[in-house]
Amino acid sequence: MKIIVTDTPDQAFQRAADMIAEEIRGPQASILGLATGRTMESIYRILVQQHDAGTLDFSGTTSFNLDEYVGLPPTDPNSYSHYMQEHLFSHVNMPAGQGHVPDGSAEDLDAECARYEAAIRAAGGLGLQLLGIGETGHIGFNEPPSAFDSRTRVVHLDDVTRRQNSGMFGDDPERVPERALTMGVGTILEARHLLLVAVGDNKAAIVDEALNGPISEAVSATAIRLHDDVTVILDAAAARIWRQNGHLPNSPENL
Repeated sequence: MKIIVTDTPDQAFQRAADMIAEEIRGPQASILGLATGRTMESIYRILVQQHDAGTLDFSGTTSFNLDEYVGLPPTDPNSYSHYMQEHLFSHVNMPAGQGHVPDGSAEDLDAECARYEAAIRAAGGLGLQLLGIGETGHIGFNEPPSAFDSRTRVVHLDDVTRRQNSGMFGDDPERVPERALTMGVGTILEARHLLLVAVGDNKAAIVDEALNGPISEAVSATAIRLHDDVTVILDAAAARIWRQNGHLPNSPENL
């Protein structure tokens, strides 16, 4: 595992965007696993800027998002499908149909989950998977406990997660859907490379637990330590407790 600690959130966002851009520019067609949230908005903004500057071509890129709320159609302003259109897809030259998000409004949710898994396999599997980390320690919406061999499925969202995500719903956790579709931990672990990004002091405790606590299905983010190609990018605030416990980045790239 490679851990990079930057002085500021903006440096963390830039470093993550540069890694994703390097994947897109690689010799093989890129199959990205993408995530949502405030942290990701900043990363996508940088990627769009690089595209606008003519230095990043998305025409050969395919992407699969981690999750989607159950019951929200793609046109709903609070859906992650709409989020991806707003923050990335509508601003770059990724061909229509190559940016995939689970359909939370599907009539048969189990069939939709199976279809999504099959689509990832048909595309050749995930290359770089971008991840955030929730306050419950989840990656994707893999709330505790989540089996490390779990696949794309319907999950019930923890009250902590609904509160954390309520900003998009008028700061009312009751308006946040109770269920979501998410890639499973097993699906995520099959990606060739994992890139987890976390900034802010509110992530410090869970980051330390994910990186140094027991590897347990009670904290799905601990599963990344079972993967052999992982980069974690933290700002100084998110790394605070981890550093207090005597840990230092095992990379010279401490920006």
